[in-house]
Amino acid sequence: MFRTKRSVLVRRLWRSRAPGEGDGETDPRAHGAGHCCMGKAAKIAKANLGSEAELKALTHSVLKKLKEKHLEVLLQAVESKGGARTSCLLLPGKLDSRLGQQSYTLPLLLCKVFRWPDLRHSSDVKRLCCCESYGKNSPELVCCNPHHLSRLCELESPPPPYSRYPMDFLKQTDSPDSVPSSTETGGTNYLAPEGLSDSQVLQEPGDQSHWCVVAYWEEKTRVGRLYSVQEPSLDIFYDLPQGNGFCLGQLNSDNKSQLVQKVRSKIGYGIQLSKEVDGVWVYNRSSYPIFIKSATLDNPDSRTLLVHKVFPGFSIKAFDYEKAYSLQRPNDHEFMQQPWTGFTVQISFVKGWGQCYTRQFISSCPCWLEVIFNNR
Repeated sequence: MFRTKRSVLVRRLWRSRAPGEGDGETDPRAHGAGHCCMGKAAKIAKANLGSEAELKALTHSVLKKLKEKHLEVLLQAVESKGGARTSCLLLPGKLDSRLGQQSYTLPLLLCKVFRWPDLRHSSDVKRLCCCESYGKNSPELVCCNPHHLSRLCELESPPPPYSRYPMDFLKQTDSPDSVPSSTETGGTNYLAPEGLSDSQVLQEPGDQSHWCVVAYWEEKTRVGRLYSVQEPSLDIFYDLPQGNGFCLGQLNSDNKSQLVQKVRSKIGYGIQLSKEVDGVWVYNRSSYPIFIKSATLDNPDSRTLLVHKVFPGFSIKAFDYEKAYSLQRPNDHEFMQQPWTGFTVQISFVKGWGQCYTRQFISSCPCWLEVIFNNR
């Protein structure tokens, strides 16, 4: 029987859907259940969300209304799992569909079908800053590319009693020329971009050219130079098709550890770091969890910090400038003249650290990042 190109694209898309909860292919942790980073939907009791047959009929009905060029863009995004740089899929934003007792907008429905089967509310997702619909309220056309959105991390309150760290790391470093890295790290003193020393990159008076610098570490050794970030967003990855940013795979590492090499290969699409109006967000583009420690993720009155687990496809606001400035610190003159580790975020790929792990310090993690923010 002869099939049109549109019907072939629709069938390929349906075969590429995200496996449902009853398919036996998903780990419930992928949706954050029972961990620090959770989607709101993971906490809500199941309602009548419609059967698989209803979802298939609704999806086919919606997809068959799209133009071939739109189906091709959607298929490229879905089959590459967000790795390919795909354009926005701009479609009428007021088209709602009903599945069971739940009503879905088109972007939400496509996210449910192709990324998160347990997704229920638009408040559970966040647009990436690369999307044309980012920051726009109720436009006539809205981007429906499911890989232009991320799942929002919702931190538990109160936080679980593990992976806690003393707030002592917020103390100023002893030397005004030292790099504000964690006290347990060490490594080779590489040169920073443009031939400047690390401290010069971080402390050049009046320098507004970069909003952060990124250091990549393997266990206790830093690999490569500090990466200075001027653009609003940065992709940090090991292997990303059409990748443009900080490619860890191009760095020369002498580390022969099998664990380091194994974790390094799992970094894959990595993370996206973006400076936005309300702070700095981290989006986990990889296929494995990442772990984040930041002074602004926790209660400022707490004497301990948590290491937060962020699952694939989730975003978290890793740094809040207002909170960082309001945290306890030396007087303003000293604060502006010397580095302060409250402006540092640590991110480990694949392996966590803390009291519920065998690794107590991040310097024991195979592959990790230190993001140091410009406080001027």
